[in-house]
Amino acid sequence: MELKQLQYFMAICEELHFSRAAEKMGVSAPNISQQIRRLEEELGVLLFDRVGKTIVLTDAGAILREHGAAVFRHLQQAGDAIADLKQMQGGSLSIGVLPGDADLMFNAMLLNFHQTYPTISLSLLETTKVTEQVLDRSIDVGVTIGPVIDERLTTIPLFHEEFSLAVSMHDPIATESFIPLSKLQTLKMVMFPPDHQCRKLIDHFCMDSGFALQPHMVTTTLSSLLQMVQSGVGACVLPRLLLDNLDNPEIKVVHLRNPTPSQDICLIYRSDRYVGYAMRTFIKTLRAYIETAIHHAKSS
Repeated sequence: MELKQLQYFMAICEELHFSRAAEKMGVSAPNISQQIRRLEEELGVLLFDRVGKTIVLTDAGAILREHGAAVFRHLQQAGDAIADLKQMQGGSLSIGVLPGDADLMFNAMLLNFHQTYPTISLSLLETTKVTEQVLDRSIDVGVTIGPVIDERLTTIPLFHEEFSLAVSMHDPIATESFIPLSKLQTLKMVMFPPDHQCRKLIDHFCMDSGFALQPHMVTTTLSSLLQMVQSGVGACVLPRLLLDNLDNPEIKVVHLRNPTPSQDICLIYRSDRYVGYAMRTFIKTLRAYIETAIHHAKSS
């Protein structure tokens, strides 16, 4: 069996049409038909049932398609590994995150990453379709809400994210260590807009508790939210890990209970892709960054 024959066979499997497969491969239809006949003769089985102009895979053809796909996956991984080696510990990586998470989680980490690994190029994309874009290979790695259950994906749990209330140190509620979630409906709130992932989560927990938030002010940026909280314009619900690492003496963190809004954050990538230097380094750095942030939050 020649590799070219296997390529022709896989093209026909995709098109289920000899002429279209031949056009895709840049050869004539008689040529591709002849190569498949030779392959069938060598294997001693029919790979396709031909009914007029329609073709379908035989059982033997289905087996060869499965193993053929594995062969080309391994070849792609080998090519990726060699390219990774040739780049001498460089490379590029595209990362998909949910809208708003770049501000909430990644900005400081990416700056440190670039300073430590200047030969690796990173691109960060905010998208509501993290999983879909990892699957269609338009991004390499995704950071999203778990659990993500798909046999085509490798999932790495990162952390369990809880949300707390940020208030000005001069707000009367700053004397409290925690409040029930239902208390939010009596407070003047400043929040992200309704389509922001963080806001969606808070709205979901509030609705489950029987009320809807009516924010006093809405803004799309984290910096403006924190400025309004610090100035006493209103309170805001944000990830506790972010708030505990702010080190802002003008903002008090008040925990939310009954219930505590929370979600699981995980990293995903295609299980069939080669994990090169750039991806390995990014994953290691991200996990270390999160562990450091958690440790700092607990010790502060």
